[in-house]
This record gives sequence, structure tokens and C-alpha cells, in this order.
Amino acid sequence: MKNTLIIGATTNPARYAYLAAHMLKEKGHDIVNVGIKSGEVADVPIEKPVEIHNDIDTITLYIGPDLQAGYFDYILKTKPKRVIFNPGTENDELEEVLKANGILAVEACTLVLLSTGQY
Repeated sequence: MKNTLIIGATTNPARYAYLAAHMLKEKGHDIVNVGIKSGEVADVPIEKPVEIHNDIDTITLYIGPDLQAGYFDYILKTKPKRVIFNPGTENDELEEVLKANGILAVEACTLVLLSTGQY
């Protein structure tokens, strides 16, 4: 199982980040929800990007490139093995920063990866 940090976590059930949180938990993965609003998703509170989690395998992004710059340091300090850029979150600059730091950058859909057993 892969500890997964969700950036862009939301309590809105119509959003893909919400669906991903639930599917990750259903598949047995531990999650950390990070977002700008308070609340809880899949029985896990949404926290602000302050605490650095050192046991994260994967970060999955659900925020657009315009908001990602504020997360570069947070992502690098977390030291994940990979970062998944879900559709609409692709960012060449962040991908280059990740690669330069030995972090795998993957353009994919977390929901599809989970559904097809490729996560």
C-alpha cells in the first residue's frame, strides 16, 4: 500500500479529488488530505500544507499550475517517490524541479490508475 498525499483535497463530492480520496481508502491506501478549506474527506481531516509528512510514497495533484508554485517547497520537503499530475494539473516547470530532485513525475489520472490496478 502506498501512503498518498492529496493536494487539493475537498469536501465537494463532485470533485475528482474527493472521489480519489475515497477510492484510495477503499483500495487500502493511507491518505493525507491537504487543502485550503477545513473539513474531512474519507474520514481523514483536511490539513493545511504546513506539517511535512516523511512517509509519503505518492503525491497526487488536484490543483492547477497557477496554484502549484506555492507548493514547490512543501512537495520537495515531503520527498515523495512520485507525483501524479492529474488531467489539468500538468506543469513542465514543476516536473523539471521534481526530476532534478530524483522524484518521478507522472502525467496520469489517479482514478484510472486505481481502477486498472496500475497504481
